[in-house]
Amino acid sequence: MTKTDLITIDDPELLRKICGPHDRNLKQLENLLSSKIYTRGNEIHLDGNNSDQASLFRQIIKEMEYSAKNDRLTDKYMVKTIFDACSSGDRKDREQLRDSGLNIPGGVSKIIPRNLNQQYYMDTMRNHDLVFGLGPAGTGKTYLAIAYALSEVLGRRCRKLILSRPVIEAGENLGYLPGDLTQKLDPYLKPLYDAMEDLLQPGTLQRMHENNMIEISPLAYMRGRSLRNSIIVLDEAQNTTREQMKMFLTRLGEGSRAIVTGDVTQIDLPCKEKSGLIQGIGILKGVKGIGFASFTREDVVRHHLVKKILEAYEQEHSS
Repeated sequence: MTKTDLITIDDPELLRKICGPHDRNLKQLENLLSSKIYTRGNEIHLDGNNSDQASLFRQIIKEMEYSAKNDRLTDKYMVKTIFDACSSGDRKDREQLRDSGLNIPGGVSKIIPRNLNQQYYMDTMRNHDLVFGLGPAGTGKTYLAIAYALSEVLGRRCRKLILSRPVIEAGENLGYLPGDLTQKLDPYLKPLYDAMEDLLQPGTLQRMHENNMIEISPLAYMRGRSLRNSIIVLDEAQNTTREQMKMFLTRLGEGSRAIVTGDVTQIDLPCKEKSGLIQGIGILKGVKGIGFASFTREDVVRHHLVKKILEAYEQEHSS
């Protein structure tokens, strides 16, 4: 006979938040636990005979209750994040999850990590002056880097946000493109703008430009500079040469920090060139004060097909 484990939630509004719209959160938890979950009155029931699963169920509902009280359970990925944190068996994971998140002054909403690796990435950015965010497309490495950088600049902890990217498609020679420097770079930096527009209230980005709080700087033009009191995001770093990466990393001036993002599986450099990102990781791995955060295909939070596409390409490459 199937046993039932139950948890009582006395507050009807809190129970509604835990269940989610049309019981969305409970349905996600059902799939993750592979067990039937249902409500009866003010009780949440789990069907099953496994005591370990019942214990995990109680931990998850407890964390969901905490998240619901703090309006963090509205993100559709939060249930999976809580499940992973509780399943790891590490109390530290659960405690860090409770305290994680990022507020951007003038932002649309609080940024909540969608998995444990995103949580680790955010903690790494907080605790290091130089961070490498590595992993495949769709894992949020660039989005979270921009979110963190905006929070630092708009929170007045840094003077300026500097965005850079190797313009590999144009060979770093931008003179053939129409317009001023910013207009020439716009097509290459559009993913970074997309992230900022998604994170900020309308008009905030324009005011940041007017107040010189954002600078667009092509990687080729950084030589000789010393970047002070700034936070610098170098995106698509897998397309830097070895010389460019060394040059970029030595631009850090007093009070500055840098976040380097890249995907070593999508290198567009000519065959004779070796990626500066790969070389840099190997050289700097043991240097104190530098943080590394890595994502895998399992961390993809973009469209659900992206994970399947990456898996298919990996299988084709290995065959």
